[in-house]
This record gives sequence, structure tokens and C-alpha cells, in this order.
Amino acid sequence: MPALPAYSPDQDRLSPHKFARLSALIFDKTGIKMPPTKATMLQGRLQRRLRDVGLPTLDAYCDHLFDGSAHPDEMIHLINAVTTNKTDFFREPGHFDFMTQTALPTLADSGRRRIRAWSAACSTGAEPYTMAMVLDQFAQKSGIDYGILATDIDTAVLETARRGIYPAELVEPVPVSLRQRYVATSRDRHAQDVRIVPALRSAIGFARLNLMDVTYPVGEPMDIIFCRNVLIYFDKDTQERVVRRLCENLRPGGYLFLGHSESIAGMNLPVTNVSYTVFTKD
Repeated sequence: MPALPAYSPDQDRLSPHKFARLSALIFDKTGIKMPPTKATMLQGRLQRRLRDVGLPTLDAYCDHLFDGSAHPDEMIHLINAVTTNKTDFFREPGHFDFMTQTALPTLADSGRRRIRAWSAACSTGAEPYTMAMVLDQFAQKSGIDYGILATDIDTAVLETARRGIYPAELVEPVPVSLRQRYVATSRDRHAQDVRIVPALRSAIGFARLNLMDVTYPVGEPMDIIFCRNVLIYFDKDTQERVVRRLCENLRPGGYLFLGHSESIAGMNLPVTNVSYTVFTKD
């Protein structure tokens, strides 16, 4: 690869025209809005792509995307760069209490012997592994079977999720009894990482899925869908389209969980609110 030119401040900036064009592309592909107030954030996140493709400036990178010379995978790298991946085990714990105390017993009482659950924006995996812990605990008592699908638009976080290896401090929110059952520590007492046990990892299928797609190829309808803290990045029209598509993949009587800061008030959707940001399909 030829040597890059000497550093220039222009390397770190997109022209207003290029920023507008790039933000429109990101919105079209991901539903994520990039107003001018996010220009500094976007420019910072694209610096690594600039180095990886060997281009001198962000404007040149933008041209590279639009002139047909970029590798087809570059759009995936761009999406990986701009998505936000905040996640924790047992995040918004009231949802998991509701699963344990209400949703799972109700589904089992209705005759469901296999429960299908979907983490629709799984990030690095903390959410689907938390769901798996709750489901596995319930399965031990009830005899039901379960399976979990975990999807995300970001291929990099999916690889982390598949491995199931995390810094030990990340699993601290997991109750001790569940940690002892589902989280394996290294025999090396100096090791800083832990790993989700194989039995739990095997219960989850990971796949890339873009919530902007017209249809979601997830197979049979789900009993439980988690799509939390994603809608906040979309405008109102996009939010309604996404939730409607999620509902198309939810069984009647199934449960939809949204993030605590998200609202679908005023939307014409086939759901009934049954708890804080928890809905059942009518």
C-alpha cells in the first residue's frame, strides 16, 4: 500500500455536502438519523475505515462509497462503524421479572411446549444470554423447551456474541446463583475474562438482520420479542414500520418488550400494553 500523505486537518472532516450525502445513505440503510450535530461523532468513527481502505481524507472515503469503487462489503463496515452498541446483562431488570412471573407461566399455561424468543438487536450478546438464563431456569421447572434467535445489523458485535466471552465485571449484574450455573471462569486465577457455558450458547442462533428490511426472515412466529433501546435512533414513521413488522412475526398472545425510554403511543398497532413497555399481540 502506498504511503499516505502527511496529516492535514481536512482529513478529519467531511464537507457539509459530503456529510449530508453520507447521512442520507446511513438513514436509508439503517434508519439511523445523523443530523449535523452528530458530524463530529461520525467523523471520529470513520477514522479507522479511512486507514483500513488507505484513503487520505473523509471526503475521499465518501467519494469511494458512491463512485462504485468500494468493495461490496464496505457498506457493512460503514454500518458497523456508525451503530451504537450499549448493552448489559439484566439491563432494565423489570422486564426479566415480568418474563419469570407473568409471560412464561402464561405461555406455558396456554399449552406452549416450546417457546421461541427473539432478541432483535442483540449487540454483543448480553441481552439474549440473559433471556436464555431466564428461559433455562423456567424450563428446568416446567419441562418446556425453548430456542432463541439473536440478530443485529452489526457483524462485529455478532462475532463477540457468538464467542460469549466477556470481561468479568460485565457479568456482575447477573445474580450469583445464575452466574455459578451459566458463567464459566478460567482456571487461570489471573484471567480477566469469563465465558457463557456451552449449553447456553448452543440454545441461541445468531444472525445478521437489518430492521429496515421489508420482511424479517425469522421462521415461525415468536412467543417473545425483545427490541429494546433501538427505536430511539429512528424517526416516528420508521419506529411504527419496524414495530409493525415485529408484530407480524409475533404470535397472538405473544409478548413484545421495548426499551424503557421508548414509546409507541399514538401508533396504530395490534398490541395491548400489559406492563411498563411490555405489550401483547391482540
